[in-house]
Amino acid sequence: MKKALFCLGLFIFAASICNLRAQSAIDAEDEHNFNHFYQKTLTQEKRALPYPHLREIDVVWSTCIWRTIDFREKFNQFFYFPTDQTKNTQDRINLTNCIMNALENGEIEVFESDDLKIPKDYETLAQQLNRTYTYHIPEYDEYGDELEGRDTILTEEFRPEDVFQARIKEFWYIDKQDTRQKVRITGLTLVYNYCRERDGERICEPVEMFWVPMDDMRVRNVLVRANAYDEHNIAYEQTYDDIFINRYFDSYVYRESNTFNRSIGSYLTGTDALLESQRIEDNIAQIESDMWEY
Repeated sequence: MKKALFCLGLFIFAASICNLRAQSAIDAEDEHNFNHFYQKTLTQEKRALPYPHLREIDVVWSTCIWRTIDFREKFNQFFYFPTDQTKNTQDRINLTNCIMNALENGEIEVFESDDLKIPKDYETLAQQLNRTYTYHIPEYDEYGDELEGRDTILTEEFRPEDVFQARIKEFWYIDKQDTRQKVRITGLTLVYNYCRERDGERICEPVEMFWVPMDDMRVRNVLVRANAYDEHNIAYEQTYDDIFINRYFDSYVYRESNTFNRSIGSYLTGTDALLESQRIEDNIAQIESDMWEY
C-alpha cells in the first residue's frame, strides 16, 4: 500500500514538473504578449464562414445603398481607437491599421472605385497618400521690401489617425426562398482627411483612399482575426467581421441607386439631406413590413 502511494505521489510530482516546463515553453514562445494572464489563440485561429449561395432567380427585389460610418461618433469609436499601436493595446487594432497592414503584406486586394474592377497596388497607393506640395517662402531685404523668395517641397506623410470615416456599399434584397429581406455589404472605403495649403490657407477635404471587396474571403479572414474593443467585456472576441455582419455600427445613407446616379449631397444640404437619408431608411423598412400585409 505504501509503495502504491509512493508511486502515485511520484507520478503526480513528475506530471506537475512537465506541466510547469510546458507552460514555461509557451510563455517563452509568447514573451511579447503581456496583455493577458492567459494565452489567447481562438481569434488567431478563426476563419470566416462563407456566405450562403444565392441564386439570381431567388432575388425578387434589390436596391443598392451607400452609407457613411463616422468614427467620431461615440458608438463607432472602436473603429478609430487605438491610434498608437506601439503602446499597450490589449491585442486590439483599429480598422484603418488592420486594412493597411493586410494590404502592405499582400493579404488582400483593393480597387480604385466601388465597382471593384480596377485593382490598386500598395506602392501606387503609398505614393498618393504621402503627398508632396510646393510651399513658397517669402524673403525680404533689409528695408522690408519683398524679394522673389524661394519655393520648397514639403512632404505630408499618411497618418492612420487622419482617417475619420468609412463608407460602405451594400445591397438590400428579398430572398424568395425564405421570403426575408437581407443585406450584403460588398465594398468599403476609408475616407482620408486630406489637408493642403491653398492661397495661404490650410484646406482639408475628405478623400476616398480605395475600395475593399467585403465579400472576398481573403478580406473577411483578415477582419475575423482583428479584435475591436468592447466596453462591457474585454474578454469578448468582437471581430470586425462580426461587427459588419451583425451591423453593430451607426451610420447614415448618403446615396441610393437612382435614375440620375447621384448622391443626396448633390441636390440637398443640411437638414433636408438628413431628412432624405431618413426617408430612404424608412422606405427599406417599409418594404419588409409590406411583405406580410394581407
